[in-house]
Amino acid sequence: MILINLLPHREEKRRLRKQAFFVGLGISVVAGAVISALWYGVQQQMMSAQQERNAFLVAANKKLDEEIKDVSTLKGEIEALKARQRAVEDLQTDRNMPVYLLNELVRQTPEGIYLTAVKQDGQSVMVSGVAQSNERVSEFLRNTNTNSEWLEHPELQEIKAQVSNAKDARDNKRLFEFSVKVGLKRPQDVSAAASAASGVAKTTPSASAPKPAASAASLP
Repeated sequence: MILINLLPHREEKRRLRKQAFFVGLGISVVAGAVISALWYGVQQQMMSAQQERNAFLVAANKKLDEEIKDVSTLKGEIEALKARQRAVEDLQTDRNMPVYLLNELVRQTPEGIYLTAVKQDGQSVMVSGVAQSNERVSEFLRNTNTNSEWLEHPELQEIKAQVSNAKDARDNKRLFEFSVKVGLKRPQDVSAAASAASGVAKTTPSASAPKPAASAASLP
């Protein structure tokens, strides 16, 4: 027996397909909205966490800036204290320098010269005096340049001849007024130079003693 379906099955299938399409579309929209909401929540959490980290970094930077300022202030105070300490030490070491200066001038001034004035300005000393000859002045310059432990770099500023006014013309002597500028060393410089000289002396090998000469053969 042959059955013939006279119902509009094509329209029914088309309706079912359309219904399934709209159902799938609705599910997709709902799923998309849920996924978007979840992703938005995750992004908000990430942003809040990043903002917290940024706030922590900003606070840490401010704290570090304050500590750096404190360190800079402390360094400045330390440098000021060191400067005061150096000033006090310099005063303590320099208070004996006039004694060293006078003793050194006595040792280095040759015969035929007498000093009339000594003026110290820091590490510079102006020495004025009268000499019997130019050679005496030259000897004084050599002594202060090579033999002196406390004086250095002598410079002849002025020298001029003068004649002493004696009653007897035969007793008139020609003298020379001079002024010399010399540098005065500090005690620490003298100590350093002495230490360096002693170190060089220790490292220098001693010269071998000369052998005694052979005795001459005795004559018969």
